[in-house]
Amino acid sequence: MQTSFDAWLIKRLAAHGAYRAAQDSTHGRGVIAALKEFQRKLSLPVTGTATAVTVAALRRDPRSGGNSAVAGEAPKIPAEPVWMREARRHMGLKEIAGPKSSATIMSWAKRFGGWIVSFYTNDDIPWCGLAVGHWIAVTLPEEQLPSNPLGALNWSKFGRGLTEPALGAILTFKRPGGGHVGLYAGEDGTHYHVLGGNQSNSVSVTRIEKTRCQAIRWPTTGGEPIGGPVRLSASGVPASKNEA
Repeated sequence: MQTSFDAWLIKRLAAHGAYRAAQDSTHGRGVIAALKEFQRKLSLPVTGTATAVTVAALRRDPRSGGNSAVAGEAPKIPAEPVWMREARRHMGLKEIAGPKSSATIMSWAKRFGGWIVSFYTNDDIPWCGLAVGHWIAVTLPEEQLPSNPLGALNWSKFGRGLTEPALGAILTFKRPGGGHVGLYAGEDGTHYHVLGGNQSNSVSVTRIEKTRCQAIRWPTTGGEPIGGPVRLSASGVPASKNEA
């Protein structure tokens, strides 16, 4: 089984003595802190992100003073940013109809605490904004979120604007009675393909009409987008009619 990029990154940061948190495959606060420490140590630009020059330095053997590369190649730096990779870990997650609620979705609200945990009492409440807020908060802990991340259209002023989408860009949409927010996974001629929560009551990828899009945003601490628009076929992918 091929090692994921995030698992490899944690392993190499630990080998260089920069990572001290629990070793799993989640790219969160511990990884960002370790990347910054490693970058400072080597006088690299301190971004807290796994840039190409940082990955090249991590491949080197710390026992040799950083002068020789370790055996084997590093996994390719993913085009999808860390928050999108975190979102993909939850693909297929569904809300639970009736009096019970998904423990995972409810845990996202509990992590935010404050008024959100008291407001978010069951997963029948629209949770697309909650999902995007959680995915970004756990992978970009220094990022400033909307004051009300549950409001999908509040994400229209999040971070910085993009003139064209790239993998992981935050897209907001109007819908009857409200809005929707998700992550850009690609596009065809008429629709964006959106990875998001509360899409047919689950985390999924669905097509949403481009004419409904209100904003294309990018986290200020998320580094630079890799690539630009991703062209996909509409074949076999239904258009979304349920994001509430």
